[in-house]
Amino acid sequence: MEANLPHYEGDPKHLREMFSCFPSGVIALLAEIDGEPKGMIASSFTVGVSIDPPLVSCAIQKTSSTWPQIKQAARLGISVLAEDHGALARQIASPNVAERFTDVPLRHTGSSARFIAGAPVWFEASFAGEFPAGDHMVALLQVRRVGADPNLRPLVFYRSAFLQLQLPEAGL
Repeated sequence: MEANLPHYEGDPKHLREMFSCFPSGVIALLAEIDGEPKGMIASSFTVGVSIDPPLVSCAIQKTSSTWPQIKQAARLGISVLAEDHGALARQIASPNVAERFTDVPLRHTGSSARFIAGAPVWFEASFAGEFPAGDHMVALLQVRRVGADPNLRPLVFYRSAFLQLQLPEAGL
């Protein structure tokens, strides 16, 4: 390794900064529990884990108090957040649980899954299992239904900030 290239030497803060250099989408995991919406935000979402059965995955901090509640729901809603959902993502991720869903436009398909209105992609899923991964749990979710609006662009999380995709102009 060249001496002038940054590298990991055991500093978790530095490692987190390096991880943030990889852009990712942002999702909301939501369900209705006891008549109330419950949910969380994640940026460690992977589609196409398996086609048969259809599985997606998400890494969730072991300290989450929300995940143990929503994974019990018969169905979970996974909303890929749209480019204009940055403030909404911060609201749902807020430690102020009582205000997480104030004025948040939700929709549903008749199950316990809840979705963010205006999401470019959504998945209705059921909990399929989890396994430990350091300070996180990797949750596997079996996809039951999907939907998309190809006219909407996703929110991107990069270097600890929410950004928008910049598509090339036609003909390039």
